[in-house]
Amino acid sequence: MDATTDFFTELDARRHDSRLQNATGTLRFDLTNGKRKARWLVTMKKGDVNVSHAGTKADCVTRMSQGLFDQIVTGEENAMAAVLRGEIGIEGEPHLLVLFQRLFPAPQQARNQ
Repeated sequence: MDATTDFFTELDARRHDSRLQNATGTLRFDLTNGKRKARWLVTMKKGDVNVSHAGTKADCVTRMSQGLFDQIVTGEENAMAAVLRGEIGIEGEPHLLVLFQRLFPAPQQARNQ
């Protein structure tokens, strides 16, 4: 498996994460890998989490390459920095991504300081 699949599989298995206690809504990740596209839908309700591949509407939709998302979930890249560089497209309610990024590891550079 790849880092993205590992991340979402582990998140779904937990079913609850207290770091998302203030998050309620749906967040969809549209990831591209060449011509392939993958969708991950995360439903959050006060810490309760469900992950699926549903392509339904979401409160916040993010678009990026799977390679970039792999780097984010392994701590090689920072999600908000990637947003500011224009590498991640966001539609809808961006505060959900801000809350969700609590689940991503700190970038390696920050951990090494």
